[in-house]
Amino acid sequence: MTTDDAASAVFTAKVVQRPRQQVEDQIRAAIRSGSIKTGQKLPTEVALSRDFGVSRTTVREALRSLVADGLIEKVPGAGGGSFVRMLDSRSFGIELGQDIENLLRVGSIVYGEAADVRRMLEVPCVRLAAENRTADEAAELRDIVDQQKKLSYDDPQVPELDVRFHSLIGKASGNRVAAAFVDALHKVTEPVHHLDLDEEVGRRTVRQHMAIVRAVEKQDPAAAERAMVDHLSYLEQHPLS
Repeated sequence: MTTDDAASAVFTAKVVQRPRQQVEDQIRAAIRSGSIKTGQKLPTEVALSRDFGVSRTTVREALRSLVADGLIEKVPGAGGGSFVRMLDSRSFGIELGQDIENLLRVGSIVYGEAADVRRMLEVPCVRLAAENRTADEAAELRDIVDQQKKLSYDDPQVPELDVRFHSLIGKASGNRVAAAFVDALHKVTEPVHHLDLDEEVGRRTVRQHMAIVRAVEKQDPAAAERAMVDHLSYLEQHPLS
């Protein structure tokens, strides 16, 4: 049995009123059910059109819709074709970040809106992080702050460490959806670049990060929340003019 034949066996031909939608729905259902695995190559357009009893144009339109939805990707070249995309919280975060970045660039949303959502997410996330963090995550948070202590406020590593710090809090929360949003928002908006940073603001920010880490280490959700609120409130007082 060929690769096309094995993968084609997942689908069943039906008499449908809307051929493109039927093809799309069956492939979508097969991906969501796990009948077709992440990274697996779909049958060729010729094979799919034969299995579904529809034209190649109909198959092509269905595949185009699935690409737009992020379920499959088209890979060019001799070994290319249509492949099922990685569907996990990390890939979700990457896709989300790209979408947010596009919206910011075209002016459909503004930085302040993204910052507001970041605050809505990070306060409950830090409470969950205090409850759910692992020893390794707590150690990594402290290591990030230790690195921040050694840097001047204008060091080029500062924005990256800030993203790592807040993204790790999202991850430590144990909620992968929230973590994906926090990670995407921080990577795209890079909050440090929107602050009127000077030496004092830099020092205060690191001290606030340390307060958050201590609360997370002690697994004290209330203290972690207070520390995060203090931190975000302070940053909101120092916007870049």
